[in-house]
Amino acid sequence: MGTRRRTGESDTATQVLDVAERFAQSRGFNGFSYADVAAELKLTKAALHYHFASKAELGEALIARYAARFAAALDGLVAGDAPAKLQGYVDLYLEVFRNERMCLCGMLAAEYQTLPAPMRDAVVSFFDHNEKWLAAVLEQGRDEGTVHFEGPAGERARMIVGGLEGAMLVARPYGDISRFEVAASHLLRELVTNPRATATAFPT
Repeated sequence: MGTRRRTGESDTATQVLDVAERFAQSRGFNGFSYADVAAELKLTKAALHYHFASKAELGEALIARYAARFAAALDGLVAGDAPAKLQGYVDLYLEVFRNERMCLCGMLAAEYQTLPAPMRDAVVSFFDHNEKWLAAVLEQGRDEGTVHFEGPAGERARMIVGGLEGAMLVARPYGDISRFEVAASHLLRELVTNPRATATAFPT
């Protein structure tokens, strides 16, 4: 009985996170309330507070889960040369955009000043991790001779993250994924030194 109860509670918490994540990625964190989540799941607000005592606590859980999934996806991009890994990174953003959502932490970054301090720290940590991973891939590419860029890899990594997040944001009101694809393609084409690899890895 006790095990079944804990499993049921875990399932409900997961459903709450799923709905809240969808709302946050489409409306922003400040664009939904506990009442919205409760109505979607046909729960009472008291039931939500049982699992997440406050919206701030819910927000921290959202970022932690999203960041863990993203990190796992990055860990999966182990095969191939640097251009292939960079394309795999772009594909993670494409998958989100195809589902008519935005990067969760990109949305939260737009609301940064209104977020509780722990959520702010978690958002920064998400981007730090992405930039560190990209910098390592860029260094790999420079060593391989498949990627060319001037200056520190960390600076170029920040440019890639900012460029992709910005491309998603600008493409969103048009509802046109090709706008994002073209922007991402040009962003990465500048890095690839082998024209044949460029045409293969980053089609327009």
